Amino acid sequence: MASRVLSLRMDGDLWDRIRDHAAKRGMSAQEYVIRTLIREDFDERFKTAVEETDRFYGRQDDDGAQTRPSAGIR
Repeated sequence: MASRVLSLRMDGDLWDRIRDHAAKRGMSAQEYVIRTLIREDFDERFKTAVEETDRFYGRQDDDGAQTRPSAGIR
């Protein structure tokens, strides 16, 4: 996999918060940001897959209400 560079400009307070969160997890700020982006991407793809499954199967409960396997996922 090829590596690319992404440069961000952010205020000092945000940078300090990112560094603090990363340090608590024993990571560099770069590792923390990358893992956060990967997790967010996975969560978004998972939610989309669940919604597509709901539309495809259109499942309903015994009382006629739509069953949502994604209940509780934001």
